[in-house]
Amino acid sequence: MTSTPVQETRTAPTDPDWWRQAVVYQVYPRSFADSNGDGIGDLQGIISRVPYLVSLGIDAVWLSPFYPSALADGGYDVDDYRDVDPRLGTLADFDELVGALHDAGIKLIVDIVPNHSSDRHEWFRQAVAAPKGSPERDRYIFREGVGDEPPSDWDSVFGGSAWAQIHDGQWYLHLFAAEQPDLNWDNQEVREDFLTTLRFWSDRGVDGFRVDVAHALVKDLTEPLPSKTTLPRQSESNGVHPLWDRDEVHEIYTEWRKVLNEYDPPRSAVAEAFVPAARRARYASAAGLGQAFNFDLLQADWDHDKFRQVITENLALAEQNGSSSTWVFSNHDVVRHATRYGLPKNPHGTWQDGKAWLLSNGTEPTVDVEQGLRRARAAVLLMLALPGSAYLYQGEELGLQEVGELPAANLQDPAYFRSKGAEKGRDGCRVPLPWTIGGLSFGFGSGGSHLLQPKWFGAYSVEAQEGDPESTLSLYRKALAVRRGLQTGEGLEWVDADDLVLHFKRPGGWQSVTNFGAAPIELPDGAVVLASGPLEGDKLPTDTTAWLI
Repeated sequence: MTSTPVQETRTAPTDPDWWRQAVVYQVYPRSFADSNGDGIGDLQGIISRVPYLVSLGIDAVWLSPFYPSALADGGYDVDDYRDVDPRLGTLADFDELVGALHDAGIKLIVDIVPNHSSDRHEWFRQAVAAPKGSPERDRYIFREGVGDEPPSDWDSVFGGSAWAQIHDGQWYLHLFAAEQPDLNWDNQEVREDFLTTLRFWSDRGVDGFRVDVAHALVKDLTEPLPSKTTLPRQSESNGVHPLWDRDEVHEIYTEWRKVLNEYDPPRSAVAEAFVPAARRARYASAAGLGQAFNFDLLQADWDHDKFRQVITENLALAEQNGSSSTWVFSNHDVVRHATRYGLPKNPHGTWQDGKAWLLSNGTEPTVDVEQGLRRARAAVLLMLALPGSAYLYQGEELGLQEVGELPAANLQDPAYFRSKGAEKGRDGCRVPLPWTIGGLSFGFGSGGSHLLQPKWFGAYSVEAQEGDPESTLSLYRKALAVRRGLQTGEGLEWVDADDLVLHFKRPGGWQSVTNFGAAPIELPDGAVVLASGPLEGDKLPTDTTAWLI
């Protein structure tokens, strides 16, 4: 792994709890801004847009993987954990980005991908070249097959077998793409190397880490390996599933926390852990990573009862372990929520994830774009009024819709290829952002874009919304500015209201009211300081949120 010497750039001490109620903006670097016209976003492109990030009023940027990668999984197949993909820039560019963000008062959180490396990583190349049973192979998970078959019948998350075979007949485990071999976290060298990586980026001024697939590192591969038909459901495993959310994983994060606490202020961390809410608390403990993503609102339809249940449960869990909750509606892995909220409810009773709509190339059923945007605007005001940290995904501040019409020839997501088209994948939310109304790539860069932008993108561009006080971009800017002035303690008090109204109070007299019903409602006493849409006289329309003081 590259370990280029660097002069320590630790920032001056600041509030160690800055992350508890921060607004964090996720940048997917290959699709944010392209500085050299090659169709791929890069670090200099992000630097050029720092004034835009400042104008939004965010507290931190979460930077998705920028490491050297073959892009077998959008950068989550990492060749070198301590370097920058040359297509995106250099370590010097990274240092410049850290400086530009810090000068603007914005923190930086970076992705770290500990469950698997890429198959181009120097360790994996060494493992393939080394003999069976060698120390090089022990950094990964190699097993003998059963006759001509893999060691088990386990499936990869992206479809197909979770095992791939190399030249001498052994198989290696990959819970995701074959280009993403799983690391062996029982190996002390693996553990030590990631501690080095945490220090490497922390010494360059990084303020925190988003831990990818945090619940998968430790595995029980005691033979004979069980059949997939006998594996417990992840939601019911209680720490005994052989692959996911094992109790022993927290020993790793205890070591990580010791390293993160070497810095002043301590580096923050947030776990991406798809686990039941009750199991999430250990990832978010003060002795562990400190915070964990709560995807429950993201996976909830626009429904009053479900929203209240999710909010109540997650605030209670956060209070129990002393962390703060996280709230998110969109990210690089899901259909954008402005589109999901415009689709009818899933007839099968599960949440509307938009995947069936994607398979129709965005044609069936028809998206009610107006409804989806109205609900998305209401949702963000509700989210920003909640205690805890809010995570925004690039482009949601533009009300950007999912691109459902990407042609098969332009798709990049391994989920599409490994499922043989049974899933279209996640490329539709990763299409490069529109900055201008026109141009070859709507201001993304001077050339084209690595994923095709639709003709309708220009109407959603930053340029199209800049001068409109009623635009979604203007709403986000106003909301973040008002939130900064109103935000104090982390308390929340529910106010009894109509069955289809969510009404709560925050410290300092701040109230948030969201109307999930079909008819306008009377607003409580107080001055309206911001609303997600026009009021109807003194009444709050359907699918609208208002803040009052």
